[in-house]
Amino acid sequence: MYEPVSFPIAWEGTRVQEMFTPDFYLPEHDLYIELTTMRQSLVTPKNRKLRLLRELYPDVNVRLLYRKDYQQLLTKAGYGALEVQHLRKEDIGQILISPVELETRLRALGRKISRDYRGQSLVLVGVLKGITFFMADLARQIKAPFVIDYLDLRRFAGAQPQQRVRIARDIDYPIEGRHVLLVEDIINTGFTLDYVLSELRRRQPASLEVVTLLDRPLRRLVKIPVRYVGFQIPNDYVVGYGLDYRELYRNLPFICTLRSSIFDIPTPMPAPAAAPVAGA
Repeated sequence: MYEPVSFPIAWEGTRVQEMFTPDFYLPEHDLYIELTTMRQSLVTPKNRKLRLLRELYPDVNVRLLYRKDYQQLLTKAGYGALEVQHLRKEDIGQILISPVELETRLRALGRKISRDYRGQSLVLVGVLKGITFFMADLARQIKAPFVIDYLDLRRFAGAQPQQRVRIARDIDYPIEGRHVLLVEDIINTGFTLDYVLSELRRRQPASLEVVTLLDRPLRRLVKIPVRYVGFQIPNDYVVGYGLDYRELYRNLPFICTLRSSIFDIPTPMPAPAAAPVAGA
């Protein structure tokens, strides 16, 4: 359990005038997290507090998560306003990566992987489920012999950092002494990938590398080696080509953003006021 820690950031003489208390602490990464999830007008004062905190306590690691980051956390947890009957073309914001760009980049990745593993065999390990289309198309471009296996992960909100991700479905194929290529759909902070790599390394593969369709290096909190990257993208939430929002949009042939209205959780209507009692 996180015991809140408050840092003095302003004084009047010897008296503390202002404190700053981050929302979360990740002990294994020695990192404090502050969320800003409401009005954008809250971002400026929180940034000011973080700037003061960094100036006064340079050894303290702290990061601010913006509304988009929080919306993505809600999405991974299964919360949101979208229902199947609301799937419309108007939901799509901006197309970031077209079908032609996807096809061209996958061919290039396939050629590079084939050259790097010439004369060797591979074990492709996909992390379900966002890799479904990416892994199928990439596999068709790889000329080296390979077998395919899958991992499925479960995330537990509110658990200790080292317990928030667990393997729910393990691979069937033994990888000891084999060359393993882990296939990811998207890399964000790196926490999940760091866990998966540590689990696979314990099985003593001959080599272990990562290929990801999408990468958000600006969100990285854990330094991890990624040998093959399809595309680097901004922090916008993206769907399509296997990526989903609440299990929808996976079948789109391109990668796109969604309009911000999709993520808005409707505010419940207030209950009608009771009618006054006659004669009261």
